[in-house]
Amino acid sequence: MLGTERTPRVVAARKLLRRAGRDKARRFLVEGAQAVREALHGGSRMYELFVTPDAAQRHPELVDAARGAGVPVSEITDKAAAGLSDTVTPQGLVAVCSLLDVPVATALRGTPALVAVLAGVTDPGNAGTVVRAADAAGADAVLLAGDTVDPHNGKAVRASTGSVFHLPLARDRDPLAALQACRDAGLTLLAADGHGELDLHAPAAAAVLARPTAWIFGSEAHGLPASVADAADHRVRVPLYGRAESLNLATAAAICLYASAAARRTTISHISPAHEGEGQPVR
Repeated sequence: MLGTERTPRVVAARKLLRRAGRDKARRFLVEGAQAVREALHGGSRMYELFVTPDAAQRHPELVDAARGAGVPVSEITDKAAAGLSDTVTPQGLVAVCSLLDVPVATALRGTPALVAVLAGVTDPGNAGTVVRAADAAGADAVLLAGDTVDPHNGKAVRASTGSVFHLPLARDRDPLAALQACRDAGLTLLAADGHGELDLHAPAAAAVLARPTAWIFGSEAHGLPASVADAADHRVRVPLYGRAESLNLATAAAICLYASAAARRTTISHISPAHEGEGQPVR
């Protein structure tokens, strides 16, 4: 028989639509074929897969993969699937997975070269898109500091298009502690600020961008808290060449992250054995 909106497991899963429920259970919902596919191959444990008969027919490979991984698969009604979704058009495929966030020290383990820090970002779509941009730019981690949206929010997960499963995520209620952890990891702190003293495209920025860097991004509406901006080594602005008043957060973040990624790759490509130490080969 198909599970309904009153089936106990469905009722329990529906509580994960709220942050309090997610934090209490240490689980979250992953909706849609792309996200479920990434979850099956990512670093999160999948506890159960809910699927409507129609979705099971459309994505038999995901149902088979879940069963092959030992994940219980429960067929549910369309109404039950709608109750597990926060979208207008539910996809009929919802997994229950373990939360992804790790301690900040774990996310910054080793020698990180590029990290994105979201400080006070409250829009889940922006947060998820920045995670996606950080993943694409080859970042080592994303830190969510202060009063920042939960990265396990359904909209944030969808906006990341699976990138939440690709790189470490860490949360810290104290933004200054998160920034100090980045500094202790050898990262230069760059605050994205529309009125910053350093132009992202200025020649002087090249050497700064080539360093191991933690980019700090604030709320689109309010920017960075003053204490967070003051803790940065540089405030960097993205120049506007047209008539637009500003860039949205996700676009600005993508530009900044890629600028650092490109600067580091350019620097590495220019290193040759003749310029490395006493002429020894680069190892």
